[in-house]
Amino acid sequence: MTPRDAADSRWSDLDRPPLNAAALRRALVREGGLWTRLEVVQRTGSTNSDLVARADKGEAAEGAVLVAEEQTSGRGRLERQWTAPARSGLFFSVLLRPAEVPVARWGWLPLLTGVAVATGLSRAAGVDTALKWPNDLLITVGGEERKAGGILAERAGGDGVVMGVGINVSLRAEELPVPQAGSLALAGAVTTDRDPLLRAVLRSLEDWYGRWRRAGGDPTASGLQETYAAGCATLGRHVRAELPGDRSVVGEAVAIDGDGRLVLATEEGVREPVGAGDIVHLRPA
Repeated sequence: MTPRDAADSRWSDLDRPPLNAAALRRALVREGGLWTRLEVVQRTGSTNSDLVARADKGEAAEGAVLVAEEQTSGRGRLERQWTAPARSGLFFSVLLRPAEVPVARWGWLPLLTGVAVATGLSRAAGVDTALKWPNDLLITVGGEERKAGGILAERAGGDGVVMGVGINVSLRAEELPVPQAGSLALAGAVTTDRDPLLRAVLRSLEDWYGRWRRAGGDPTASGLQETYAAGCATLGRHVRAELPGDRSVVGEAVAIDGDGRLVLATEEGVREPVGAGDIVHLRPA
């Protein structure tokens, strides 16, 4: 057995058993439901890249779910790398085709996914979660706010969006990629069994996506805007928005507008909506 084969063995880390793909399919893929196919692979560069490529070739339908036990080239926003030991987290992508929703409202999909992930994990893991605008999952470890997950959206197949999710589940302190990272285990989760966690997140995503689609993507009618704002740790904070073109804006984050943008109130009395950029929390709410 090669070292790589040993790492792949279901017995290589008894604290991190493999996902049960057959049981996940039985629980999630059903007639009339959103999820149409669920595949678990041992290792890949990026589930987002793989699913986008399939969608571009017409080889994936809406509701396809691709899960990896390990990602070797996982990506976050701004092309940041996302690495973690095999079977230590949930690394998956889903293909959505919201044909009945105006494209102008598709910018809500990362925020919708964040709400779904946070609510699903809160129920299944018993961990208090919050969202950093636009798409980071925050938890508390030892009284400190830490990032435990992130979301990446990419257009696919002309009429689709691939939503990628990465969540640190069982990472130990010595395995964290940076000191500001965290995991559900370090936050005191009641379980680190990834099967029920993934089921909870995907059921929550199906529920929120269905509400949003039925409302034609309207963030108010679907309850999405209100729910996101209620769970957003960025609101009420003094922040710095690092914007494209090496520009930055400092102010208090006061609202999420109807387009999903973060509205900053600057010291000059200007309200500036931020649609893209990196947000730095400068001090607690």
